[in-house]
Amino acid sequence: MRIFNTETKRKEEFVPLEPGKVRMYVCGPTVYNFIHIGNARPMIIFDTVRRYMEYKGYEVNYVSNFTDVDDKIIKKAIEEGVSAQEISERYIAECKKDMDGMNVKPATTNPQATQEIDGMISMIQTLVDKGYAYPAADGTVYFRVKKFKEYGKLSHKNLDDLQSGFRSLQVSGEDQKEDSLDFVLWKPKKEGEPYWTSPWCDGRPGWHIECSVMSKKYLGEEIDIHAGGEDLIFPHHENEIAQSECCNGKLFARYWMHNAFLNIDNRKMSKSLGNFRTVREIGQQYDLQVLRFFMLNAHYRSPLNFSAELMESSKNALERIRNAAANLKYTEEHAQAETMSEAEQQLAAGISEYRKKFEEAMDDDFNTADALAAIFELVKFANSNVNENSSRAFAKLLRDEILQLMDVMGLIAEPKEELLDADIEKLIEERQAARKAKNFARADEIRNELLEKGITLLDTREGVKWKRA
Repeated sequence: MRIFNTETKRKEEFVPLEPGKVRMYVCGPTVYNFIHIGNARPMIIFDTVRRYMEYKGYEVNYVSNFTDVDDKIIKKAIEEGVSAQEISERYIAECKKDMDGMNVKPATTNPQATQEIDGMISMIQTLVDKGYAYPAADGTVYFRVKKFKEYGKLSHKNLDDLQSGFRSLQVSGEDQKEDSLDFVLWKPKKEGEPYWTSPWCDGRPGWHIECSVMSKKYLGEEIDIHAGGEDLIFPHHENEIAQSECCNGKLFARYWMHNAFLNIDNRKMSKSLGNFRTVREIGQQYDLQVLRFFMLNAHYRSPLNFSAELMESSKNALERIRNAAANLKYTEEHAQAETMSEAEQQLAAGISEYRKKFEEAMDDDFNTADALAAIFELVKFANSNVNENSSRAFAKLLRDEILQLMDVMGLIAEPKEELLDADIEKLIEERQAARKAKNFARADEIRNELLEKGITLLDTREGVKWKRA
């Protein structure tokens, strides 16, 4: 398996720190609103990387954070007249709903910045003690960029160029820095903001220190893969490297993965252009599996353009795979012959070639577009070779193969049938009748059937109430 490493700018053979295990950190969203489709791309991409690693037999410790203290969160809280915590908790819950809709697996750990403040103060103190950081008169703590000789190794930026760029960006209040490149580790509180007590002042952490601390706590001082959108390469990930390596005295991450930007109708997504799309909005138009398919139908390092036409195309493509799976299921359930004929056995011998193509694509820096192409070849093969005379064993073999490869991609080839409200009410009536007749076995059966379809029943004094999960 080869991974394109942003730091070295080449594909490298993946060798984990510990055999059979992968330590992976993915920068998560700042939770002040519903997540947008730009946020969705790294979620889907790196969830697929994780799934493929697990398919290959690795045990993946997958950590993805929520940034729950930030200027945007505070601004939103002030606008609504509520606490920053209320805003962040609300949108963490909403984010998890959207992730579930996109079939993104829950992370091993979802740390929140506000719950890790002690660790951040401790790391900053270590950096101060080692001479890599210094407090200013107002309690702001800065990192000494030039003391870390490898600064710029991820973004491939030259320090002198950065210096001249920063000079033109200097604003009032930055004259307390020793150097214009130095960045904030801790900053003093402002009126009405959440704050924590530290040795330097009452305040809150800078953004960059958060991920360094959470990665170290849940994955260790050195990790296998650090990933995120390409907009994070500089300064966020560059600063993470500087802090972590100066604090811990060892390499921070072996492989750096970054997905390219997502545009909408060939323009950068922005609220001012009116082309801003949340995942929640997309979910009102499409099954979010369609969004996932759309994201995976391009290489993660290629810029991706979102449009209605491409979403329709993704919808149709996903439907073709689902129809093939449904036809195979029907054949499997209604076949006359149990075992494969000689001709089917010969055909079955060639099915492994499609899996081989799929794995070759994924082993080559997670080329999901080519992996999907291999699944489509398998679907075409199934459509051409399975008919009403096929055996149950042959149909099952092909169906299982399609379902498994789709599952590695996080794509659901056989979606659960959504029950209509009227159908639910009908089943509840049947359950009530069964209970009245003391047929408790049937009543329990109905309850479990509804539960499997995501419907929870609540027996109250006013009668039976139900809700969708």
